[in-house]
Amino acid sequence: MAFETLLSPLKLGAITAPNRVFMAPLTRNRALPDGVPAPLAKTYYAQRASAGLIISEATQVSAMAKGYKDTPGIHTDAQTEKWREIVDAVHEAGGRIALQLWHVGRISHSSLLPGGASPLAPSALRANAKTFTESGFEDTSAPRAMNKADIDQTIADFADGARRAREAGFDLVEVHAANGYLIDQFLRDGSNTREDAYGGSIENRVRFLKEVMEAVTAEVGADRVGVRLAPTGAFNDMADSDPKALFLHAVETLNPLGLAYLHVVEQFPGADTSVEERVILDAVREAWTGPYITNGDHTAASGEARIKENRADAVAYGRPFIANPDLPERFAKDAPLNTPDQATFYGGGAEGYTDYPFLDEAA
Repeated sequence: MAFETLLSPLKLGAITAPNRVFMAPLTRNRALPDGVPAPLAKTYYAQRASAGLIISEATQVSAMAKGYKDTPGIHTDAQTEKWREIVDAVHEAGGRIALQLWHVGRISHSSLLPGGASPLAPSALRANAKTFTESGFEDTSAPRAMNKADIDQTIADFADGARRAREAGFDLVEVHAANGYLIDQFLRDGSNTREDAYGGSIENRVRFLKEVMEAVTAEVGADRVGVRLAPTGAFNDMADSDPKALFLHAVETLNPLGLAYLHVVEQFPGADTSVEERVILDAVREAWTGPYITNGDHTAASGEARIKENRADAVAYGRPFIANPDLPERFAKDAPLNTPDQATFYGGGAEGYTDYPFLDEAA
């Protein structure tokens, strides 16, 4: 068997993953308008149940957390019930699945929000970014700076999303604190210019992340909670004056919670990692005391190498899992991979979603 280390089991909080080939969270814009996952989602996720762990597409914790059309939620009973059907299908196929909890913050458009509301953000700073609405890609709307009541409500929304995820049977939840969305916006001084307890110093800017994680772990247990960070990410107009100090403090704040894992976006497909970025990522890896999942345009060979070098414990694969529902088997047999069709990544139906062939079908 090829890539034996990558295909070996891993203890991950309350569960044991049978392999370290994890499915990364992948927004596919195929949910119904009310945020209920579409019927095909059950097939899509069940097809990929051989992953060591499936991390679901980003799922909004409230109506105000939405930033893109046709993305799912976990804040209504109808959404929770449909997720339960998906989780049951994954479990019946022998898999394990985490729900990624999401609030986009300022990466939204008023047309997507209740009553045409302004997006919420740590500060009233509009992002130089676009989002996907009913009219296509549009510039994000100008946000409103969150007050303390908004912050408290959003923390409660994350906790409620975690509770609903456990009700639906998810094995774990992952808090999305990366890629320029709300928690990341609080972390970075490029998007957070607050002068209260949630802004200014690094300690203050990490406070919102800390309080979200405390609320979520109190709801479902720390051994069922992971978190996603992007220490070097610039996506969605992100910037910070001292990312190494910031993310080292974030990790040192999270370590005592005893989380199931840390999931780090190390690079985007096709992008190179600079020497300076590598220094930051290596420092974060060294500081983190629990299981570490790397995400960063990996192949089977590079993923195997990262684990053997103790620079990761598991590898999250995105595009390869879109096109190869049986990715761990293909790695085990060192078999060729299907090529993903980028034109069908976002929106649509079965094409490019549930119709990629398995290895035995391609033979």
